[in-house]
Amino acid sequence: MRIRATVAAVSGALALSAFAVPAAHAAGTAGPAVTFSNVKVNKAKNIVVGTTAKVSVPVTYTVTHPASLSPSSFATGPVIYRGDKITSPTALEAGDEPGTCTAASSTVLHCTGTIEIRPTEGDLFNADAGTWKVGGVAVDKSNHITWQGDLGYTKVQRLSKLTADASPEPVTKGKTLTVKGKLARANWETNKYAGYSGQSVKLQFRKKGSSTYTTLKTIKTDTYGNLKTTVTASTDGYFRYSFAGTTTTPAVSATGDYVDVQ
Repeated sequence: MRIRATVAAVSGALALSAFAVPAAHAAGTAGPAVTFSNVKVNKAKNIVVGTTAKVSVPVTYTVTHPASLSPSSFATGPVIYRGDKITSPTALEAGDEPGTCTAASSTVLHCTGTIEIRPTEGDLFNADAGTWKVGGVAVDKSNHITWQGDLGYTKVQRLSKLTADASPEPVTKGKTLTVKGKLARANWETNKYAGYSGQSVKLQFRKKGSSTYTTLKTIKTDTYGNLKTTVTASTDGYFRYSFAGTTTTPAVSATGDYVDVQ
């Protein structure tokens, strides 16, 4: 669903339910008196989402509550969202289950949770790629909800793919080699990969026996994400394209294509 809100029924097994309504509609009654801190999403790495596979994002966080409030009387979970306020987000993602917490003191819980993102269920639009805010939600046994936003930032990116193919193979020393490739990234609205146009990509070469790539030139992808350039063959080695990434799309390097120069 587009917006997933965490609620708990704390009578027996705790469970999360998914709402198709904005979070603000569920926040009319004050929930448990808790606060969130030290929220760390995906071990401080960007969240990269492809076209079909569900992505489970690990989160650690701290919950502080009054000593008079029993931890068994409420459940918590991390969320990420877009928009000015967590109670009226334009997009929000949470987990399928509440966080698991361990008491550090009579008022402090150390917790772990997971945020689930499913690209095939319409969780993301392409415009959602970029920076998201981090928040937390607590729910008591009467489904009273406490939201806390502005706890940090994370990036959600469209998975990228890059290819490289040098020809002819083998090639005579001093002759021209043509290196083709394509830079593509996940389209969350079609659940397919589409060319990433107008992006600067480096053509790199690694000599046989070396472990280091050297940049030969930088070119840009065309309207369809395609790459094509020529070089003069000089020695055996591997050609690849390398993309530095953007805010919305992670860096990626193609597998090196080996060329035998004769």
